[in-house]
Amino acid sequence: MVHVLSSRVLLRPSDPERARAFYGGALGLEIYREFGTGPERGTVYFLGGGFLEVSGRAADPATETLQLWLQVADVAAAHEELRAHDVQVLRPPVQEPWGLIEMWIADPDGHRIVLTQVPADHPLRYRP
Repeated sequence: MVHVLSSRVLLRPSDPERARAFYGGALGLEIYREFGTGPERGTVYFLGGGFLEVSGRAADPATETLQLWLQVADVAAAHEELRAHDVQVLRPPVQEPWGLIEMWIADPDGHRIVLTQVPADHPLRYRP
């Protein structure tokens, strides 16, 4: 039996400084810890109930097999903030047929990130 105590997503960007500027600056993720030295040092960000570690350097381009799902309180406000930081918005906020409000952005390497708002009356929050 695997008893998981903590978890994190490991991201190897093509340009670590640019990735840190995106995740720490544009997205405003808070830093949990940092390790190592130099441009390829590691930075671990709080990611709701988990962590996002940005460390090392990737030689290959981003793949669609990695996507991040981030729940936020207000997608419209996040949309405005991210546009002000020149974040690439792939699709502005839309209420999906399943009731969630979602917008899609991309990090500097092209990894797709969905920002999701769960409305107060959505079944994920409310059980009749």
